[in-house]
Amino acid sequence: MTAAVSVRNVLHRFDDFTALHSVDLDISAGEFIVLLGPSGCGKTTLLSILGGFLTPSQGQILIGGRDMTQVPPKDRPTTTMFQDYALFPHMTLLDNVGFGLRMRGQARRQREAKAHDMLAMVGLDEKAKAKPHELSGGQRQRVALARALAVDPDVLLLDEPLGALDLKLRRQMQDELKAIQRRVGTTFVHVTHDQEEAMAVADRIVVMNQGRIEDVGAPQRIYLHPATRFAANFMGEINMIPATATSDGISTPLGDVLIRAGLDGPLSLCLRPESIGLSGDIALGPARLLDAAFFGTHFRCHFAPLAAPDLTLVVHLPQSGHPQIGTTHTLFATTAKVLPA
Repeated sequence: MTAAVSVRNVLHRFDDFTALHSVDLDISAGEFIVLLGPSGCGKTTLLSILGGFLTPSQGQILIGGRDMTQVPPKDRPTTTMFQDYALFPHMTLLDNVGFGLRMRGQARRQREAKAHDMLAMVGLDEKAKAKPHELSGGQRQRVALARALAVDPDVLLLDEPLGALDLKLRRQMQDELKAIQRRVGTTFVHVTHDQEEAMAVADRIVVMNQGRIEDVGAPQRIYLHPATRFAANFMGEINMIPATATSDGISTPLGDVLIRAGLDGPLSLCLRPESIGLSGDIALGPARLLDAAFFGTHFRCHFAPLAAPDLTLVVHLPQSGHPQIGTTHTLFATTAKVLPA
């Protein structure tokens, strides 16, 4: 089961505080959408409205073309999976996964067969008789996912489901979560503040800030070509160099750069650390290496440009390099984005 979701002009207030400002968003059936943003940006409020736990102050929620704005959670074709898993400690995994089906009046034999299928899907059918306390955090997360999907929701809502896991397990579960979503085809709406997690699982990312949508698009597009300064900053490390438009391109403290901005007023030349190196099409001039730290896949370096020594550039150099502190190198960029300052 799967369904499209439409958020139409949704505004929500908590007393005098406006948590969402006239949000519009269309989600295709079977799409994996991630709501990404800092704490307080409105992403969890929007998820709660989709699940029916909050009624918006204004606007409409459509699921599968049906108006669900005033429909309570139990009557919506949605299921919500929370960060704390909320498994029943006294029940076996089989009974936990089949609990929603039991509440819907399904016969024991049928619900146990479905629960076994769901546990098999997440690789835990051999532990069907175990209790939640016998499992690792990642295994409990899989059981919670199996339980959420057992009732065949049209839309699965995930509220920071990987937040309690350590880094290695979180990355493993990101892969598994995406693989399961592709297999079942259910529409997933996933909330996180973790940019890496968003890029790992999403078909599209919705970047939110102060109750508004800043940018919506595929992970690669938002990372490489963000629509706003906030989206550029929030989607990972970035160097923002002040610039102004010229007849031939832009002028920066590092010199003139032949990039057509198509914008007026104060600008920012935005450069990802991995796009800066010792070769490329965009000349940034000589810079002195201040420090370097080995991160396994690369050296994370800080450079001070000779033309603007008060400006510090974060640069990722290849792991095969051996940067020497204090040496001077001519830097180049391979890609850049110009945004309003």
